[in-house]
Amino acid sequence: MKFIEAFREGDKVNDVYLCKYKQMATAKNGKAYENVILQDKTGTIDAKIWDPNSSGIGEFDAMDYVFVTGDVTSFQGTLQMSIKRVRKADESEYVAADYLPVSEKNIDEMYGALMQYMKLVENPYLQKLIQMYFVDNEAFIEAFKKHSAAKTVHHSFVGGLLEHTLGVVRLCVFYVEQYPYLNRDLLLTAALFHDVGKLKEISNFPENDYTDDGQLLGHIVMGSELVGFGCRHIKNFPKRLISELQHCILAHHGELEFGSPKKPALAEAMALNYADNTDAKLETMKEILKGAGEGHEWIGFNRLFESNLRRSTQL
Repeated sequence: MKFIEAFREGDKVNDVYLCKYKQMATAKNGKAYENVILQDKTGTIDAKIWDPNSSGIGEFDAMDYVFVTGDVTSFQGTLQMSIKRVRKADESEYVAADYLPVSEKNIDEMYGALMQYMKLVENPYLQKLIQMYFVDNEAFIEAFKKHSAAKTVHHSFVGGLLEHTLGVVRLCVFYVEQYPYLNRDLLLTAALFHDVGKLKEISNFPENDYTDDGQLLGHIVMGSELVGFGCRHIKNFPKRLISELQHCILAHHGELEFGSPKKPALAEAMALNYADNTDAKLETMKEILKGAGEGHEWIGFNRLFESNLRRSTQL
């Protein structure tokens, strides 16, 4: 099959993809069309069915594997597909593993590196908390390794939560070296746990969508609750340390309008916010550049960054 990462403007496509999203919409001229997102293990592409009533457009739903015939075009610097024909695929026409986006990095090696960093944590109570979840709980470990870090924006692939967490931890290790007054044990533990709520906020692949609790509570609150639960099951865990650790998690998005119930009040919470934002934004930029394909210096206006984006010169 031809994977989405290899698509180029002008390509003709005849292959099977996972329909991640499907919704009817109306154009400015009043004509109905359908928005579709197609996915394989290398990424996603926005697609349009401009004539949903055409005889070549079969019945299918989101999360179906579909055989698609279409043209790859470019809109505002981003590739998309115009679907001409589509039908639900037979099971014999695809291998499910080809449609799950997976980290380019080795998952077991990343987890090993993450645990090596956690050996830097000397506080016995924080070390017990880390051991409780990341060493002794096999079900938690397996879920953490496979989960994504987001629905679409960044690290939305198998191993994405692990890759993002490792990236944040590495930045926090640098911050501690640069600013020794930071409480290393608190910051590294908070970095390890900052997004664990996403295990409950986002469903497993191939859905990778928000759960009911994800919509109602969000990963920040659920992550803080998980940490609080673990701390309360460790005898004599200092109450002040629990509050500081939970505060770092509750404040890691930095601003109330970005979903944090609290703004950072501790230096460690501030450092965690910067590390999380840096890793998320630079990964998002990487994915935008990758999705735009080759041959475009100016990619176009991006609403997330509120800027007209351009590739840097390659010498």
